[in-house]
Amino acid sequence: MNTQDGGHHDAAVDALAAREYETAGNRYTRGGRRVLADPREGLDPFAPDEKGWIGQGLQQLLAAAVAYRVAGVDPRATRRAVEGIAATRDFQRVLDAPGQGACLAEFVADFKIAGGLDGAGAAYDDAAARYAAAGDAIDSPQALATTPLFGAAAATIKQVARGQANGEIAIRWEDLHGSDPSRPGDFLAHRARIKKQRFAGLVEKAVADGHLAAPRGTTEYGNETHRCPDCGSNDVNWAGTDVLCMRCSTPTERI
Repeated sequence: MNTQDGGHHDAAVDALAAREYETAGNRYTRGGRRVLADPREGLDPFAPDEKGWIGQGLQQLLAAAVAYRVAGVDPRATRRAVEGIAATRDFQRVLDAPGQGACLAEFVADFKIAGGLDGAGAAYDDAAARYAAAGDAIDSPQALATTPLFGAAAATIKQVARGQANGEIAIRWEDLHGSDPSRPGDFLAHRARIKKQRFAGLVEKAVADGHLAAPRGTTEYGNETHRCPDCGSNDVNWAGTDVLCMRCSTPTERI
């Protein structure tokens, strides 16, 4: 993480690898709250920020909600989602660069999905409408979409999708965005539309499988020094504080 999360994000990933999903939710919660309180050196979370570093805090709260759902502790997932929505709406007062309000509205919809709350579809429609309205004020939607805020808003759906794609990248950057950056509003509104179609189903499948994949870090196919003790793969993923199997997120063994 590029924010001051106290190591909780890595600890959450380690817990995912151990299949300790409630512990992962706890660690994501602690990391998210810490980032929201003090994102980076010299950065006030309640001041305008063109990069939107607080997004990484919101993302950890969102990942916490999903982890709690997978752990079977739905009330905790709901409470974390409600907390995330409240924080997100508060930050809408200060993150006022073109397109940021729409991205925060996208987060609200994501929290509704993760927490099993009503109204996610309407929330995604609201985010798409906000993107469309902001389009004329956005100079480069590609650059905006790579800022920390937008990257954080894309991270959880990518992570959840990995568990259903043998650890591969199931949702790419280009899948989340439109094909014509000369139309910034539509280019970015595609994020909300694709999530409306796919995020709930991905979360439900993770819950049914009882498995939440680790996020993708640095990966290598055919590593000669590590092998997964569970599935036998030697495709690896450096995530958290360990070397994980890229396929099933199990900690690998040295060979």
